[in-house]
Amino acid sequence: MNLRLLSVVLLAAVLTASCSKFNKVLKSTDYDYKLKMAQEYYEKGKYKQAQTLYEELFPIYKGTPQFEDLYYRYADCAFKQRDYVSSENLYNGFLEMFPNSTKAEEVEYMEAFSYYKQSPKPELDQTNTVKALGMMQTFINTHPGSERNKSAQEIIDKCYKKLETKELKNAELYFNMGQYRAAAIAYTSLINNYPDSQKSDEYKLQIIKSYYKYANLSIQEKREERYLKVIGEVQDFQDRYPESKLLKEAERYLTLSSNNIKSLPK
Repeated sequence: MNLRLLSVVLLAAVLTASCSKFNKVLKSTDYDYKLKMAQEYYEKGKYKQAQTLYEELFPIYKGTPQFEDLYYRYADCAFKQRDYVSSENLYNGFLEMFPNSTKAEEVEYMEAFSYYKQSPKPELDQTNTVKALGMMQTFINTHPGSERNKSAQEIIDKCYKKLETKELKNAELYFNMGQYRAAAIAYTSLINNYPDSQKSDEYKLQIIKSYYKYANLSIQEKREERYLKVIGEVQDFQDRYPESKLLKEAERYLTLSSNNIKSLPK
């Protein structure tokens, strides 16, 4: 028998023995033994087996001193298996049942973290991102001295970044589709919603470009008014970002708009 085949045979034997042992635990009517084995599986990182046993023991130990730890580990098993919808609900249930638990702070954080783990790509619905952001901020506010606050703030920053990216993609879509007025409004919202963004001067330049293109496509009677809007936006850029590397590019649109106004028929 070659070495590879021997490894497969040995692995199959180990798995069979493991399954056989777990089935014996499942069939046992000794609940204390089952709880002990559930804890053992949990400690070894065998969360699926532990979760199965905890679920069976839930009604047996409810109301007993052991129930708090059992509930906590049961919720943690869901999280460790990346079942974040279940973990979010279970952590919330734990807090409702044990509001004064010594684990309450950790569980509050983990409930918020479960929402963060469900946060999708920026292109998709960001309900869970907003929820995670709000819950992490609440956690910081209610636990000002927590050692988890640094991690909570990092998650808040990541959530804001993802929400900013989603809004940016919407603005870019309007611009690329030639809907320049809508693009200008979308980029303006980006600056208003994320005033501390490192890209705010880029967004402002896109506002200028969008209004300029919008003016170019306008009927003649509206062009002067809309070129003046571009000039106003450039002047605002000069006030806000005097050190920006994009300043010269922004000022180019001031010159273009001024020349276009001069060339309009009187």
